[in-house]
Amino acid sequence: MTQYSKRMVIVHWLTLVLLIAAYFLGEIAHDARHDGGATINDYLLHIMMGVSVLVLTLGRLMARKIDGVPPAMGNTPMDKVAKGIHHLLYTVLILLPFSGAMQVLTSDVGAALWADDASMLPEKFSGVIAHEVHEIMVQVLMVIIVLHILGALKHQFIMKDGLMDRMSLKRKD
Repeated sequence: MTQYSKRMVIVHWLTLVLLIAAYFLGEIAHDARHDGGATINDYLLHIMMGVSVLVLTLGRLMARKIDGVPPAMGNTPMDKVAKGIHHLLYTVLILLPFSGAMQVLTSDVGAALWADDASMLPEKFSGVIAHEVHEIMVQVLMVIIVLHILGALKHQFIMKDGLMDRMSLKRKD
């Protein structure tokens, strides 16, 4: 096996698309809340993207067990760092939706969603620890994603070892 399964490749790229959508929907809801124009749908769409990312991440972990994964490219300290980054990425992708859920449950957002009343949405999240945790985790995720992309680019353009082909839908094996 030199490539990830088609299922894992599709889930990988779909997760990226949903993460981008969730990020921008979260920013839209955040900005609209401060301007007084937030809607319940802004929040619901963001939540749906976050739940979808969680489901895909858990599905991907199951697919790793079922489909297997290609062997590591090496056993250098950088390979171990890359493995750690992947573990951290999965951890954050699982914890981030839970921090979002805690934010909803511990703030007025939950009551606004339950009542379907955007006027109840808080203008600010003062004193909502889950909000701070969620924001920090988003920033951590961005750093991890940048490291992940830099690693892939290093393999593609500096090492030229074909590592990125493993995450392609074009089948070689």
